[in-house]
Amino acid sequence: MIIAKNITKSYGDLKVLKGIDLTLEKGEIISIVGPSGAGKTTFLQILGTLSRTDSGEVLYDKVNISKLKDRQLASFRNQNIGFVFQFHHLLPEFTALENVCIPAFINKIPKAQAEEKAKEILDFLKLSHRLEHKPKELSGGEQQRVAVARALINDPKVIFADEPSGNLDTQNKKELHELFFSLRKKYNPAIVIVTHDIELADTADRKLTMKDGFFTGN
Repeated sequence: MIIAKNITKSYGDLKVLKGIDLTLEKGEIISIVGPSGAGKTTFLQILGTLSRTDSGEVLYDKVNISKLKDRQLASFRNQNIGFVFQFHHLLPEFTALENVCIPAFINKIPKAQAEEKAKEILDFLKLSHRLEHKPKELSGGEQQRVAVARALINDPKVIFADEPSGNLDTQNKKELHELFFSLRKKYNPAIVIVTHDIELADTADRKLTMKDGFFTGN
């Protein structure tokens, strides 16, 4: 489904990625681990179209996103990719329901249809009683689940999660780990997780270790 070929990326004289290949199948969960500065987040941002490669290419079902112009890339990202971050990036002035709906509105989904889909996902995530609450009224675990719901609203092919459990307590970490597998069972996206949480990494279908801009093994 996703193929990355010979991905390189530098910032000035610093070579961060030095020729990485990856194939990701539909519904597959992979984790990427490694020391800080190894290039994990940079690679995730390239796969997620948030950053461009210096060389190499990324294909989604034969669509070469490396060749898309910025506006085309933004549209592709909205329709095909979901993101979950350590810090949830929820908009504080909007309710949980409104935060989840925003990507659907950008995708020009009618309001009633977007809200119906958002409510379905939030109910699946056990948040149907929190629809009208704003982020400051939600616990950390609830905010993370709202962020997950927002990532799912446009039925993405893949979800990219960057340190998703890094800001959670032990119980919420456990629930998040279980949630990724529940999401796959119900919605079947591929999921790529960058994490320092070895327990989470070990639950994935594949665990990849990055060091000095390369993958060192599976």
